[in-house]
Amino acid sequence: TVVTDAFIPAPSHALLQVAALERQIFDFLGYQWAPILANFLHIMAVILGIFGTIQYRSKYLMVYAVWLVLWVGWNAFIICFYLEVGRLSQDRDFIMTFNTSLHRSWWMENGPGCLVTPVLNSNLAPEDHHVITVSGCLLDYQYIEVVSSATQIFLALFGFVYACYVSKVFLEEEDSFDFIGGFDSYGYQAPQKTSHLQLQPLYT
Repeated sequence: TVVTDAFIPAPSHALLQVAALERQIFDFLGYQWAPILANFLHIMAVILGIFGTIQYRSKYLMVYAVWLVLWVGWNAFIICFYLEVGRLSQDRDFIMTFNTSLHRSWWMENGPGCLVTPVLNSNLAPEDHHVITVSGCLLDYQYIEVVSSATQIFLALFGFVYACYVSKVFLEEEDSFDFIGGFDSYGYQAPQKTSHLQLQPLYT
């Protein structure tokens, strides 16, 4: 049997790609270097998954499925980071920027309803930085990041199940495929070469 085009392409791939691009944009705006790197790898993995689906490559889908497991773990860490689970602290740990800057999530100052007020003549600000107060937010930036990561986890779990199922189908098709015109199908045997040339007498 031949695999039908029902698997090409999966809606989950498109949703994963759009969600990853959306997240990449806002992480760039917030100078969040660690998420930017993770998002880039995720986008490449989604492209690999789409290619594997279109080209019937089960190995590519397996790699894609393994990456989705890592992606779920990364987003679970982001949720724990913004909720400050355990010893994680946003005021002390600057993991998202690789400890290169004090930048926070873009949503901190640009969330829905947020009012940003600069604090002038503050001694708390490091060099080349300023202190601000943010008030009136309908939803704090921590929860926006948590919702974003939770959405990524949901889509990744759906994509993981899809990738495993399609990869299994492809493997079964590869095992059961019978090459038309193959030697075994029609009992074809190649002509055997004679060990020596038989000479016939010639009469004139």
